[in-house]
Amino acid sequence: MTKKWWKESVVYQIYPRSFCDSNHDGIGDLNGIRGKLDYLKELGINVIWMSPVYKSPNDDNGYDISDYQDIMDEFGTMADFDALLQEAHERGIKIVMDLVVNHTSDEHAWFVESRSSKESEKHDYYIWREAKDGKEPNNWGSCFSGSAWEWDENLQMYYLHCFSKKQPDLNWENPKVRDEVFSMMDWWCQKGIDGFRMDVISMISKPEGLPDAPTHGGLYGDNQITCNGPHVHEYLQEMNERVLSKYDLMTVGETAGVTLEEAQKYANAAGTELNMVFQFEHVGLDAGTVDKWCKDPIKITELKENLTKWQTGLADVAWNSLFFCNHDQPRVVSRLGDNSPKSAKCIATMIHMMQGTPYVYQGEELGMTNCAFPSVEEYRDIEAINAFHELTEAKMREPEELFECINYKSRDNARTPMQWNAEKYAGFSDAEPWIMVNPNYTEINAEAELKDEDSVFHYYQKLISLRRFSQWKDCIVYGNYQLLSPENPSVFSYTREYEGMKLLVICNMTAQTTEYEIPVTVGENAQVLISNTENSDLKQTMTLEPWQAGVWQI
Repeated sequence: MTKKWWKESVVYQIYPRSFCDSNHDGIGDLNGIRGKLDYLKELGINVIWMSPVYKSPNDDNGYDISDYQDIMDEFGTMADFDALLQEAHERGIKIVMDLVVNHTSDEHAWFVESRSSKESEKHDYYIWREAKDGKEPNNWGSCFSGSAWEWDENLQMYYLHCFSKKQPDLNWENPKVRDEVFSMMDWWCQKGIDGFRMDVISMISKPEGLPDAPTHGGLYGDNQITCNGPHVHEYLQEMNERVLSKYDLMTVGETAGVTLEEAQKYANAAGTELNMVFQFEHVGLDAGTVDKWCKDPIKITELKENLTKWQTGLADVAWNSLFFCNHDQPRVVSRLGDNSPKSAKCIATMIHMMQGTPYVYQGEELGMTNCAFPSVEEYRDIEAINAFHELTEAKMREPEELFECINYKSRDNARTPMQWNAEKYAGFSDAEPWIMVNPNYTEINAEAELKDEDSVFHYYQKLISLRRFSQWKDCIVYGNYQLLSPENPSVFSYTREYEGMKLLVICNMTAQTTEYEIPVTVGENAQVLISNTENSDLKQTMTLEPWQAGVWQI
């Protein structure tokens, strides 16, 4: 297996709007991030991935970009960005940008020109279609509810938007679009950034002829039809050849709807496309049959089966991303755990000891939890707001029941302000933040956890240090993975093995005490690497405390 710096890294995702507000307007910014670099260095991460900081009207919190080569006014200036990049590099921290090129904002100069006339030289930069029988060209639904098509009165045509109507999809079949995108990417690389996380990159190639999609009982066609299209690998190979291969970058693709076979192509070991992908099967195990808005728990046996499929399926041929949390997912400690620090440590142990590159989402290292929003009016997330209105108005869901499910699954759970201390607004800002602060900030915050050696922060710090600096690091990063006890409904246990070294990971993923017979011989001289309990003795038969987790060299 080829050793690479990005395989041995730990990434920290920042959602800039909610991380730290330096100028006290209630919105996080680049100088706020800059002021917290020492905190991140202390945690031990060595890569920051920032959600988009480009110029944007903020219909979808920066994922609707109006200028790829300028900075959002609320976040600061390009000089602020340059200072952040320089100061991060001085601390040995790399910066990965969020690349959003499936779509732009409808306020981007390309789209303004595209919709000005059918004769415009940029008209074919986007996906325009005539009406079909006086209606939309097909039955595709937007990921943010409603039709994926918007009527343009001036051109008397529809344009495609797989997300908000203010996020028109780019037409990647047009080579001029690819030229523009690759030129912009090269501009950022020359500036000195260290890589790209590529937003919904599996959607850039649409199916030939744009056919109707199956509805599966929903109001619109399944938007999975737009994923992993016929030319997506061709486009990424061209991107790699023209831009990525010229620099020493970390690249990760957000690939909704990706299969194991497709991932082996996207993240192939030959390096012709991307370094790794985000697949979402494991965080979709609790989705409903029609949409994601439900509160069914994730079954541990199904989680083990799924993660093991990806661990073994990409071994030696590609590379995994290891994550539960990001700006699009509710807090994992509220989803898989019981909001306790011990469950946060258990879940972290389980995912960080696998093969792949771990991603820590801001606040995850503190055990930040879901936020109980009191009403729909408190939401800021376009997906949650639209879903609530669409499904209740169509009488498909009862408001009270749907509100509970959205409160559990909303992306806004991840977007509440970072909890820095117990002062007003959690030390995020002196002004009222753009979104409500989770009321538990007085108990869960960075200042308190930095002082507490038994905190979730210090546990994450130790996990990261084990992977990056310890004598076991090669085994943790590169070792073979073997699942143990697949049928056990409570315990997630596996081994990692590399050049004669063998590690055993045991995690009781429940709030109950459980007996566990270890199916491999542990011997007499097991050495504990990390444990979230005082009792870390390894025995062939273990009585595991609720949420007990540990890693041993056996």
